[in-house]
Amino acid sequence: MTTARYFPILPAAGVGSRMQADRPKQYLPIQGRFLLDCTLDAILSYPEFEQAVLVLSADDPYWPDSEYASDERIIRAAGGRERCDSVLNGLAALQGIATEQDWVVVHDIARPCLRHGDLDKLLSELADPGAILAAPTRDTMKRGVLRDGKVVIEHTVEREQLWHALTPQVFRYGQLQQALTACLAQGLTVTDEASAMEQQGCQPLLVAGRSDNIKVTRREDLALAELFLSTSLSPHS
Repeated sequence: MTTARYFPILPAAGVGSRMQADRPKQYLPIQGRFLLDCTLDAILSYPEFEQAVLVLSADDPYWPDSEYASDERIIRAAGGRERCDSVLNGLAALQGIATEQDWVVVHDIARPCLRHGDLDKLLSELADPGAILAAPTRDTMKRGVLRDGKVVIEHTVEREQLWHALTPQVFRYGQLQQALTACLAQGLTVTDEASAMEQQGCQPLLVAGRSDNIKVTRREDLALAELFLSTSLSPHS
């Protein structure tokens, strides 16, 4: 029986408009490097990953300056209109390389603080129909509604069963491709890969991961990510 392999897919075609920067957030500096390079370093230094698909905008002018621009382990794919389109393009780039039963490991390029320990845990607990890294919600959660132009509290949400979805999110190559294609054909909202699988009746596993696996979305997140990376003796432990 052939052992299933793991293929990371990293969507990196976004413009990062909320950062209000002069370039996409994946090319903003962290510790003197592109954010994108920090994330690729975490992925490509993991022993189970021999190749990775990087989904970039077709007219990306910054990629040639990346530390990994000439790395033969990287398979490039063109970005799509939405994240789900980009992931589908990444899956298409694996046609003829990955089998239906291989696992695809979708990870946000804007999460540079991913630790190998979390990857070890995620892959060791992985089972069909797939799994995602997630963090239990610690804060009191409020549901808000718009009233007279302001957001007011409607009610407090029970937090015991709430989780923050993180990445990587890991699913079988064939199943994820089918799920994303079906959701797009039906006009269903796809916020992440797990939501596409859920729309098809699947219940992916939640694997508790580190809360410092943050997604850089706003400018203040850059300093926080840099702090998390600099306070660890081994950034991938």
